[in-house]
Amino acid sequence: MKICLAASGGGHLLQLLDLEPFWAGRDYVFVTEPTAMGESVAQRHPTEFVPHVALGQAKLGHPLEMIRSAIGNLATSWRIVARHRPDVYISTGAGSMFFTGLFAKLRGAELIVIDSFARFDRPSAFARIAGPIADWRIAQSAAAAEAWNDAECHDPLVLLEGERPAKEPLLFATVGATLPYERLLDYVGDAKRRGLIPERVVVQTGKGARAIAGVDCVETLDFDAMRALLAKADIVVCHGGTGSIITALQAGCRTIAIPRLFERGEHYDNHQLEITEAFEKRGLLMVARNREEFFAALEKARAATPRLATTDPKGLIARLNQIVEAIAAGRNKN
Repeated sequence: MKICLAASGGGHLLQLLDLEPFWAGRDYVFVTEPTAMGESVAQRHPTEFVPHVALGQAKLGHPLEMIRSAIGNLATSWRIVARHRPDVYISTGAGSMFFTGLFAKLRGAELIVIDSFARFDRPSAFARIAGPIADWRIAQSAAAAEAWNDAECHDPLVLLEGERPAKEPLLFATVGATLPYERLLDYVGDAKRRGLIPERVVVQTGKGARAIAGVDCVETLDFDAMRALLAKADIVVCHGGTGSIITALQAGCRTIAIPRLFERGEHYDNHQLEITEAFEKRGLLMVARNREEFFAALEKARAATPRLATTDPKGLIARLNQIVEAIAAGRNKN
């Protein structure tokens, strides 16, 4: 049985990596976007890349860019599916994975769509579009599962007890893997100039972004380098992506999230605001929606007691094993 594991960059891909006890030892291939995390995965696992494409590109005023990307993604997806002929296709989203899923389905694969952990209240656009062709639909919150035509639910978030690991006087800021984020860079640089960040600062800026005076800047980081910095960092400033948030909370960092906002042209919708506010309600991080809130969050973060959290995929892994074994048994009968 050949398994295709499909996800765009960031938290979508991170969740597939967390499912390693399921796919390790099977015949598998990753399909993802050519981000720093994707390149890191490709060094260790069989991997194919597709161009980034999302409906939000049109929402942000770039419909021609979306069309060009979609055509390239469609052609590449067809070649990948024809080459690997997966029996099972598992995707955590998002839009750039739709065509591989569609072509895999047309070639007889069973589709398992796992909606993004970032969706607490309702299914994502990818889930709504891919859901009708999916054989199994799995949400990661009860509210999202109910809104997604009573999909299965596996909520992986777990709060951890105990002391956090020892930290250094280091603030690490990251814009994530996919889109540029000038506002986050501006806030961090401004706070450093004003003397509000006495700690050493390391910033992952994204490709082509400007450098910030007085701090260590790097455009991209592979996953291992990112984890090494998080192990040391006392404070993490990140965008509102679940991958960045969860890895910071796992490392016991004081976390400040600056969600990308659709009305500022920073993302395809406001799901990052939804994500960060949900984590804020649980007391896991602080949300800064503007410059003043960011400056205040820096002071509050140093006085707060960090809470650790992680995702535990054991239940989802067990369910995926059950599904794939059932698929194999059915095909063997035929």
